[in-house]
Amino acid sequence: TVAALVGDGIVSWDSKIADLDPAFRLAEAYPTSQLTIRDLFSHRSGLPGTAGDDLEDIGYDRAEILHRLRFVPPSSSFRAGYSYSNFGLTEGAVAAAMPTGKSWEDVAEEKLYRPLGMASTSSRHADFLKHPDRAALHVRVDGAWAAKIERDPDAQAPAGGVSSTARDLAQWVRLVLGDGAHAGKTLIAADALAQTHAPLMTRGRNPVSGGESFYGLGWNVEFGRHGLSWGHAGAFSVGARTLVTIFPKEKLGIVILANAFPTGVPEGLSDSFADLVFDGAVEQDWVNAWDGIYAGMFGPVVEAAKATFAAPPSPARPAGPASAYAGRYANDFIGQADVSSAGDGLVLRVGPTSARSYSLTHFDGDLFLIYPDAEMPDRPTGVSFVVGPDGKASTITIEFLDDNHLGTLRRVAD
Repeated sequence: TVAALVGDGIVSWDSKIADLDPAFRLAEAYPTSQLTIRDLFSHRSGLPGTAGDDLEDIGYDRAEILHRLRFVPPSSSFRAGYSYSNFGLTEGAVAAAMPTGKSWEDVAEEKLYRPLGMASTSSRHADFLKHPDRAALHVRVDGAWAAKIERDPDAQAPAGGVSSTARDLAQWVRLVLGDGAHAGKTLIAADALAQTHAPLMTRGRNPVSGGESFYGLGWNVEFGRHGLSWGHAGAFSVGARTLVTIFPKEKLGIVILANAFPTGVPEGLSDSFADLVFDGAVEQDWVNAWDGIYAGMFGPVVEAAKATFAAPPSPARPAGPASAYAGRYANDFIGQADVSSAGDGLVLRVGPTSARSYSLTHFDGDLFLIYPDAEMPDRPTGVSFVVGPDGKASTITIEFLDDNHLGTLRRVAD
């Protein structure tokens, strides 16, 4: 979609975000003034990878999340490090659409979906819900797959909010393989689209195949067992997995959509397909190999959390009275958090209009546990207080919002 805007001369890949969206800020002045669409689509802005994901989890909308990215310290120097950021790419896309006076969703439909006849494709979650025949997202619960959770990705739609079908995505693959042409008609300028496939940032080696992997503009660019490929994987940990792999020299592409997580089935199927095409036989059990990679990513996280909080110290230090912790806390990034009494316990509420609430379970002293992950409901995480000489907590640290060291909030007046 952005390549279409570039081809039409509306923006360039090197248009500055400060010119397109003057209200957007990074934490530091110089990167803010120099940041381009290319920087955000290649994930070299310095934004930490998870920046904004935590705010989305507690109910903030796109505009508020993008505004609050200014409070996030960089994870690397500007243009010196690669860190995959959903909301960084989202800002790049939203800014690219601004000169049109239309929303990203409207631009995507106008420039891509409609011209390709992708009638079942949308960047709006509401459109997905209108389809009676749609996939439910599945997670593994007690060893069995269950459709328990719904995911509304509208806040980060440019990075992860397209719903589509196999039929529609086949048209998109044809467009990419055709260098912007489809059914004999040029829809996107070839030179604008070609820039998305130029390797800009190194990603190291593919964890299974060992091929060298780079990042272009929204594409992984890999030199693997079967030569050059362009690809991308996607996932929601609440139950979606997707993969596209394109071999440009052979004019060959495959898209795989799965409604379960975590699983390496998409990569396993894609690698098996490539083996059959190029070698005539599948080299190994790629599904099993990729399942191992995903299990290694997520299983240990849950088990480590369980081990950390498996049992309180013996004897555990008692909690203070509820009045020591109850109150209002805030910082610029998270906003407001409220702790209040509920029956015999305490409840933490965070997000806009206190959209998310979590029961606090005492663990030891001024440390409590909550279970905030809908997709990993048995994974505990800590909520800790610092209580001052006056017997009142002065700060609260919410562990699951502390990836970028922004999860500590100070008590404020009621």
